Amino acid sequence: MTIEVRPATHARFDDVATMLGPKNPTSSVCWCLSHRVDAATNRGLVGPERGEHVRELTRRPVAPGVLAYDGDEVVGWAALAPRSELPFARSRKIPHVDDVAVWSIWCIRVRPGHRRRGISLPLLEGAVDYARAQGAPAVEGYPVDNRGEQVDLTMAYVGTRVLFERAGFVKAADTTSVSGGFPRVVMRRGLA
Repeated sequence: MTIEVRPATHARFDDVATMLGPKNPTSSVCWCLSHRVDAATNRGLVGPERGEHVRELTRRPVAPGVLAYDGDEVVGWAALAPRSELPFARSRKIPHVDDVAVWSIWCIRVRPGHRRRGISLPLLEGAVDYARAQGAPAVEGYPVDNRGEQVDLTMAYVGTRVLFERAGFVKAADTTSVSGGFPRVVMRRGLA
């Protein structure tokens, strides 16, 4: 299997919807917005408005994430953006390591039926490559440090420390954030 990673542009919005959208279009599922927008905006976007907000994000010059493909089939999603544009910029639980204008990768999702096939690593590496191409000096992720224990699938979207280490990230800081019962850490990869 060869995984190709591409920016989540407007032309690929149907694939973004496949990865993030609900089966019932009126549902208010995340659409990968809970860490992209402030809490008030997140609460205010309901039902189809959430998908429309993401559709608008795909129209921007910088894509809101990347998509992984196995041939023509979309199999993965990774969200990324400059940390300064995200609620992480004001987080009390996930510290700033320094003043570098880092980009954040906070959601890695592989479609059911395609998991445990080695898609997460090339997806994460593709997100790093996209951030580098957009001029990011460094990239951060905030995965769980689960020390080999099983992570509940509903909370696995943050990734694991081991996954980030395999993609060349190093631990930069501890956090006071917890996901799925595990502590989260700041993992950093310089791109200079």
